[in-house]
Amino acid sequence: MKRIVRNEKLTSEESAKLNIIRNRVANELPSLIERHQQRMSSQNHLQELMIELKSAREAKGLSLSDLTELTGMDQSALSKLETGQRPNPTMETLLRYADAVGKRLVVSLADAYPAS
Repeated sequence: MKRIVRNEKLTSEESAKLNIIRNRVANELPSLIERHQQRMSSQNHLQELMIELKSAREAKGLSLSDLTELTGMDQSALSKLETGQRPNPTMETLLRYADAVGKRLVVSLADAYPAS
């Protein structure tokens, strides 16, 4: 981030306006950080799901080539899915993968954020 250096002093009105903005940011920052952490937690759940699906594939003795035939999905797409290089898979993709390894995908709904 580039730091801005002013040669002139702020007027009292400008200074007051900036202080209001700084206070607003300071007040909102904790909730923004919490929401970000909750989103990251959701991503962690997806990563855990992919680890479980890969383990199920390996337990069945299936290669990515086998999975390609079972799902009709591209082998490189499956590899990217397993390694987390595809961070936002569709439900259809997850359902096809789970079905191919003999699993059932279960989705649940929870409150996203605590009430303000």
